[in-house]
Amino acid sequence: MELKMRLCVALLSLSLCLLLMGHVTAQEEADDMEMDVEDAIDDMQEEDVEEEEQKASAPPPVPTVTYKAPEPMGEHYFAESFDKGTLQGWVLSQAKKEDIDEEIAKYDGKWEVEEMQNTKLPGDKGLVLKSKAKHHAISGLLLRPFTFDTKPLIVQYEVNFQTGIDCGGAYVKLLSQTPDLDLAEFVDKTPYTIMFGPDKCGEDYKLHFIFRHKNPKTGEFEEKHAKKPDADLRTYYTDKKTHLYTLVLNPDNSFEILIDQTVVNSGSLLNDMTPPVNPPAEIEDPDDHKPEDWDERPKIQDPDAVKPEDWDEDAPAKIADEDAVKPDGWLDDEPEYISDPDALKPEDWDEDMDGEWEAPQIPNPVCETAPGCGPWERPMIDNPNYKGKWKPPMIDNPNYQGVWKPRKIPNPDFFEDLHPFRMTPFSAVGLELWSMSSDIFFDNFFITSDRSVAERWAADSWGLKKAAEGAAEPGLMNQMITAAEERPWLWIVYVLTVALPVVLIIVFCCTGKKSSAPTAAAAEYKKTDEPQPDVKDEAEAEAEAEEEEAKEDEPDAKKSEDEDSTGEGDGEGDGEGEEAAESDHKDDSTSNEKSEDDILRRSPRNRKARKD
Repeated sequence: MELKMRLCVALLSLSLCLLLMGHVTAQEEADDMEMDVEDAIDDMQEEDVEEEEQKASAPPPVPTVTYKAPEPMGEHYFAESFDKGTLQGWVLSQAKKEDIDEEIAKYDGKWEVEEMQNTKLPGDKGLVLKSKAKHHAISGLLLRPFTFDTKPLIVQYEVNFQTGIDCGGAYVKLLSQTPDLDLAEFVDKTPYTIMFGPDKCGEDYKLHFIFRHKNPKTGEFEEKHAKKPDADLRTYYTDKKTHLYTLVLNPDNSFEILIDQTVVNSGSLLNDMTPPVNPPAEIEDPDDHKPEDWDERPKIQDPDAVKPEDWDEDAPAKIADEDAVKPDGWLDDEPEYISDPDALKPEDWDEDMDGEWEAPQIPNPVCETAPGCGPWERPMIDNPNYKGKWKPPMIDNPNYQGVWKPRKIPNPDFFEDLHPFRMTPFSAVGLELWSMSSDIFFDNFFITSDRSVAERWAADSWGLKKAAEGAAEPGLMNQMITAAEERPWLWIVYVLTVALPVVLIIVFCCTGKKSSAPTAAAAEYKKTDEPQPDVKDEAEAEAEAEEEEAKEDEPDAKKSEDEDSTGEGDGEGDGEGEEAAESDHKDDSTSNEKSEDDILRRSPRNRKARKD
C-alpha cells in the first residue's frame, strides 16, 4: 500500500510538470495570437516591438580577445605567422610532376594569405590552400640550416580543416640541405629529411612522422615510418577547429608527437620505426635449398591398416524411410501445378518468333486442402549403415624432420647506427600536397631547438586562438536553450530530468515507515510464543479496563471495613493484623489468577497453550 502511495505521488508530480508545460505552451500560443492582432492593426508598431524584443533577448556580449601577432622570444630557425598578409619569403613551385598526365602534372594549386572563415580572432591571418584536386607546392628557406648535433629539434604549426577533409594531406617537409636545392623546382621527389603532419583519405586517419635514413655502407636513403598512434585522431579532422601539431626529436633518439600540446605518440628512433633503422645481423642464405628427401609431414596414413571386410563403400548416404505411410487424403492423380486458366496469350505473341505459347503454371487450388498432390514417395532418411569411403587412420610420421628453413648467414649489408638522430641537415620547409578538399588553413610555423621558446610561441599564437574560440562558444545553458528552441520536445526532457529525481528523493527519503510499540511486542511474541490476549477494539478494551478497576476497588473497601471493626481493641491488634495481611495477599493472588484465567479463556491460541 505504501509503495502504491509513493508511485501515485510520483505520477502526480509528473502530471503536474506536464500540465505546467502545457500551460506555458498555451500561454505562448495566446501571446502569439495577441501579437498577430497587434501586427494587423499597426505594422510599424510590430517592427518596434520586434526590435525591442531582439534587444531584450540578445545574448550578453561575447568577451573579445584582441589579436596580437606572436613574436619569437629566443633562438629559432624559422618563424612565420603570415600576419603581413603576403607570401613574402615563400616560393611557389613552377615544376611538374613526372610520370603522370600532362593535365594534372603542374603544381598549379592556388595559395592565399587570408583570415579564417568565421574567424573568432580578427586580424589573424594564415596560409590557405584554395584549390580542389590540384597539386600544390610552396616552400621557404630557414634563417640558417638546422644541424642535428647535441640539441633537440622542435617543429610545430597549426592546421584547420575549415570545410572538413575528404582525402588529402596537411603535412610539412623539411627539405634536405643539398647543393642543387631549388625551391622553384620543388616536387614530390625533392629530397627531404623529415615529413610530419596529418593526412587522411576515406576512413584512414594518419599522423605522419617519416625520416629518411642514410645507409652508412651503401649511401642510399630509406624512409623510416613511426608506429601508428594509439589515440583516436578522428575528431582532429572533423571538428573544424584549429589544432597545433608538434614534433620533438631528442639527441637520445627519443621522439614525441603532440596535438594541442598533448602527447599522442612517442618512442625511439631505434626501436619504434618501420623498417628498423639497423638491419639484422644475420639473414637467410638465399643459396640454401630444401633437400628433396626432407619430410615435413607430421602425420601420415598407417601403412599397416587394412579395410574391414564388412566395410561397404557403396552404401548410399540416404535411404527411403520404410516406416513412412502415405497420409490419408493424398491426391495421387492431381498435379501439384496447373496452367493458369485465366491467363491469355498476349496479342503481340508471334509463334514463329516466340514459339508455341503456354499458359504460366500456378499452384493447384485443389491441393491447398489436401496433404499433398502427385505421386507419393517415401521420405529419405540417413542410412544407419553408411560409412563412406574407407581411409587408413593417421599416425605420427616416424620420419618427420620439422619445417625446413634456410640456414642463417652473416648479413653482408649489416651495420649498426646507434645515433639515427644525426640526420641530414635541412635548410627549408615546404608544403607539397594533393587534396580533394579546399580551404585548408595553415598558420604559425615555428622551428627551434629550445622547447621553452616553442611553448612561448605556441602560447602567444595558438593559445590566443584557442582562447578566442573558447570565448565565442556558448555556455552549457545557452547550448541547451538553443537546442530546445530548435527541438521543443527537449523542454519536457529537461523538466523530467530535474523534477523526477527531486520527487523520488522526497518520496523515498521523507516518508519512511514508522515503527510502533505493538509491532515490537508482536515481534517479541513471535520469538517466545508466549500466550497473548486477543486484539480488541477500543470500546471493548475500555469496558474491560473499568471492570478490572472495579474488581481492584472491592478488596480495598472490604479491607477498610475490617479495619473499622477491629480498631476498637488494642489487645487483638498484632495477631489480627497479621491475619488480615495474609488474607489480603491471598485475595490479591486469587484476583490475579482469575484475571489471567479470563484472558486465557478468551484466546483460542492461549487455551490451547494452557491445555498443553
